[in-house]
Amino acid sequence: MPQPARNTPVCRNCDGFATAAITTGARHTDGSRVTLRVACPTCKGSGRTRPATASTVPAGR
Repeated sequence: MPQPARNTPVCRNCDGFATAAITTGARHTDGSRVTLRVACPTCKGSGRTRPATASTVPAGR
């Protein structure tokens, strides 16, 4: 019988790909590219978000 998977909330801004490597166009002395690592500002590089609590869920009237 299959086991149920846990529902892990994925960041809506980065879709779980929390860190990007961006090349600057320059090269190191050994020939490799100079890259910058940039983390998602919303999830701060974790790729996941916390579930909404009752106080943050918008409920209308």
